[in-house]
Amino acid sequence: MPQFVHLADDRELAMIRKNGIKANKVHGQTEKGVFATPLLQNYYRSHQWLRELKRRGINTISAVQFYLEDDVRAIVGRYSEEHLETTAAEAVRIFMEHDSGMGLEVIFPFAIPAKNITRTYTPDQVVGWRYYPEAHSDGRKPCGCSYCQRGQIKNKKLRAAYESGE
Repeated sequence: MPQFVHLADDRELAMIRKNGIKANKVHGQTEKGVFATPLLQNYYRSHQWLRELKRRGINTISAVQFYLEDDVRAIVGRYSEEHLETTAAEAVRIFMEHDSGMGLEVIFPFAIPAKNITRTYTPDQVVGWRYYPEAHSDGRKPCGCSYCQRGQIKNKKLRAAYESGE
């Protein structure tokens, strides 16, 4: 049975342990789902979304580890790109065979029951990427214009550098 990691706000952990992980609206779609990544030997790949999620203003993010049957329906793909409908076991295989695995996500179109949760823990809070997976390797800086930074927290330095032309 494949194991997955769901990253959640630490303040919601007690409710998740009691009731399971509820499905939330998937960006730009009417269907609800639970976002996760497979639990792999590579800690970084399994927790890659942590820093990007912290940009929303959450102080501490906790990891919820859960298991599912091999043949459970899953949707896998890179964020903001076309996703592929598959099974949970196949989603793990796709993650493992992908060249970097950065930016990939697994979406389960149903809630995860509390009985499937195996453990909760607080991972290292500086793991992962921000803005997009290749942000540090391609040499581009994030856009600091007021449009791209609207609603973002802690962006004062980025906007100031953009406005001064640096």
